[in-house]
Amino acid sequence: MNAWHIAVREIRIGFRNPWAYSFLGLFSVFSLSLLLIQAQNDVEGFSSITGTLLNLMLYLLPLMALLLGTFTLTSEKEEGSWQLLSSYPLSTFAFLSGKYIGMAIVMLTIVAFGFGLTGVVGALVGIRFGAFGLFIAFSSGLVLLFLAVALWLGTIASNRWQALIYGVSVWFFSVIGWPTLLIAVLGFVPYGFIKPILLALTALNPAEFVRLFVIVRLGGGSALGPEYYDWIVWVRGPYGLLLFSLLFVGFIGAAAGVSYVVWERRRIRG
Repeated sequence: MNAWHIAVREIRIGFRNPWAYSFLGLFSVFSLSLLLIQAQNDVEGFSSITGTLLNLMLYLLPLMALLLGTFTLTSEKEEGSWQLLSSYPLSTFAFLSGKYIGMAIVMLTIVAFGFGLTGVVGALVGIRFGAFGLFIAFSSGLVLLFLAVALWLGTIASNRWQALIYGVSVWFFSVIGWPTLLIAVLGFVPYGFIKPILLALTALNPAEFVRLFVIVRLGGGSALGPEYYDWIVWVRGPYGLLLFSLLFVGFIGAAAGVSYVVWERRRIRG
């Protein structure tokens, strides 16, 4: 048994999960709503409407990824499936990577269906969805990053209740409460250290650095303020996409690496 077998198994379980179809319906309605908003405010580049659309996706997709991702790992512990799987010649790396790949396919299918439905409806009624490619990239990036976080949360959670609490907490602090946390923390920092600390904290929050990257790509960097000047410069630079990709992959690798270490230690201890 290898990672691919685990991924296929996870895909089958994922598409049988009523939660997946609930999120599928919710995201489809959500995507069509974005189309209607865009139709009423047909603007190019970054605007208040575009920012609203990004924030709406920022609220929904990380929560979807965190809940589905953490539940799939904790269910293995609660239902005893992991004890059975561990009796096979299956490495921890293959197990976790298979779970991640399987859940990523399920989640990206939900995103693809939602945006695909939006594209078809928009084409039929003659409505053009501006920056369609960036919205898809933004959504996919959020899913992949928060699924990596979900791997870690699902590893440390012992049951579904803990997974629910951890998932909602991470979602709340990284998405809803992030501005308040920044203001509270940076208020005690000497002025000369505010900028580097702000940049470092931003790099640690997947929701924030993906949002900033897309906003700058849409031409709205001036709305971020002077504190993010360095981000605006490197994102707009010739190596902006490459540097962002390295940060993106590095974050996923770090989260998955921590999950692997914790899971492997628990496996050795029995």
